[in-house]
Amino acid sequence: MARLVVLGGGESGVGTAILGQKKGYEVFVSDKGKIKEKYKKVLKHFGINWEEQQHSEEKILNADVVMKSPGIPDTIALVKKVVEKEIPVVSEIEFASTYTDATIIGITGSNGKTTTTMLTNHILKAAGINVGMAGNIGDSYAKMVAENDFDFYVLEISSFQLDGIAAFKPHIAIITNITPDHLDRYNDTFENYIASKFLITKNQDSNDYLIYDADDKVVVKWLHEHPIKPKLLPFSIEKEIEEGACLMNNKIRIKIQDNIMMMTTEKLALEGKHNLKNTMAASTAATLVGIRKKIIRESIQNFQGAAHRLEKVLKIHHVQYINDSKATNVNATYYALDSMSTPTVWIVGGVDKGNEYMELMPLVREKVKAIICLGEDNSKIIDVFGNVVDLMVETFAMEEAVKVAYKIAERGDTVLLSPACASFDLFDNYEDRGNQFKEAIKVL
Repeated sequence: MARLVVLGGGESGVGTAILGQKKGYEVFVSDKGKIKEKYKKVLKHFGINWEEQQHSEEKILNADVVMKSPGIPDTIALVKKVVEKEIPVVSEIEFASTYTDATIIGITGSNGKTTTTMLTNHILKAAGINVGMAGNIGDSYAKMVAENDFDFYVLEISSFQLDGIAAFKPHIAIITNITPDHLDRYNDTFENYIASKFLITKNQDSNDYLIYDADDKVVVKWLHEHPIKPKLLPFSIEKEIEEGACLMNNKIRIKIQDNIMMMTTEKLALEGKHNLKNTMAASTAATLVGIRKKIIRESIQNFQGAAHRLEKVLKIHHVQYINDSKATNVNATYYALDSMSTPTVWIVGGVDKGNEYMELMPLVREKVKAIICLGEDNSKIIDVFGNVVDLMVETFAMEEAVKVAYKIAERGDTVLLSPACASFDLFDNYEDRGNQFKEAIKVL
């Protein structure tokens, strides 16, 4: 019996373990940290062997294949030993894809991928397609493959997940944009991170498609220097596109061969320029799949956005509170500030991933009246913006930050939580941060 070792006992790890067992592997799950109680219950239910708070090399280095969870870097000693022994190390999406014949729409990018994934799934579901949504969002892809028989998968895929692919091949790939992020995992080299994102196209051929942002200079430059096989369908809000999606007379035009669709931008469920692009990407994918124009038009108007991404929480005394906790990098916060139309009290800070805040400067000067820092080390934010806004306050807990914002904000203002940083100095993750923000507002 072939032996599958799963490193990491989280969502993707446990999902892979279930699928591996179903496909006849002897499965062992190993996690250097603690495995959450809910996942332990699942492993016990399926009778899968596991360990936590250690990696027993003798139980790992006898594997026939190792699935490494995306959070584990390639550089750790154990992974190097596995590679030296010539044991294949794969990602969850690679492992799961070998066990499904479903058509895959794979979505990656630095920002916008969650919204684009959810919107694409929403349109396909509205059309009655038997579709599953997984990857970096919601349920584990491997668990879905183990338990369902979907015709389509819409997958949100991170660069870490793409790093572990060999044969994974989406029929439709979407790259929303590429901006510097997670560079600590890529030797602080932006080129390495870009190459990682483009792995989504690695196995595509001329029958497949890449939908991408033609306004993103990084993406366009890479495509120019590294020709790829799939058919290219760009989208743009700045220029006219011959085949793909663009704006014409304030309407979205999607053209694929002789098929042309026009959609008004006035009733879009999602606000902001970046969401116009996410809508174009999702609608182009839906058009490729052959979904009727009427269903696409209706779906982009009745879609509910992702939680923690420019999520309108409450209006108190004519002040709008917006939760954008999912903005874990500068570029995501750029989009958030860009879509603000009222004076903004901005809550920012957390674990800095080598952030360059200067690109936010024009938006901060134009839109931000006060900054509330929320992190253990706010020195960089204070250095950059200290002389730009009238008021800057340091806080070290969400409840405190929200109370300060409540005192500062005046009628007609917006209080925006858009941290531009990772969350794990003060919170479990960005969801915990966003939920604490929402709770703190409710008790004001």
